[in-house]
Amino acid sequence: MTKQRKPPEPPDLAVLAGELRISLGKLIRRLREQAHPGDFSSAQKSVLLRLDRDGPATVSALARAESVRPQSMRVTVAGLEAMGAVRGDPDPADGRQTLIQLTPSFRKHLKASRAAKEDWLVRALQAQLSPQEQGELMAAVGLFQRLADF
Repeated sequence: MTKQRKPPEPPDLAVLAGELRISLGKLIRRLREQAHPGDFSSAQKSVLLRLDRDGPATVSALARAESVRPQSMRVTVAGLEAMGAVRGDPDPADGRQTLIQLTPSFRKHLKASRAAKEDWLVRALQAQLSPQEQGELMAAVGLFQRLADF
C-alpha cells in the first residue's frame, strides 16, 4: 500500500514578503559596507546609476526620468560636477543642449566599487553555502528578477 503524500502547504505570503524584505535589505547593507564610502546623496546616486545604465543625458531628460523639476536636477548635477563624477559636453546633434555623462575617473571608481562588492559576495557564497545551496540560490535569482520586473 502506498501512502499518498500531501502537497506542502503554501507559505504565508505576508510572512514570506516580510522575511524576504528583511533578508534582502540586510544583504544590500552588507554589500554597501564593502565599497568605499562616498559622500553622495540618494538623488546623486540615482543619477549616477542612471547615467551608467542608460548613457549620457540632458538635465531635462534626467529630471523627467527621476520625476523632479529641472531646477532640482541642475543642483544635483552641479554637485556631481564639483565632485568630478560627471561632466557636460555639447550634444553633437543639438549644440544648444549639454549631455551629462560619467567621467572616466568616476567610471574607474564605480568599477572598483562593484568589484569589491562582488569579491565579498563570492567569498560569502563559498564560505556559507554548500554547492547544492549555491545551485538553489542560482535558481532563486531568476525568481528575484521576475519579482523586480513586475
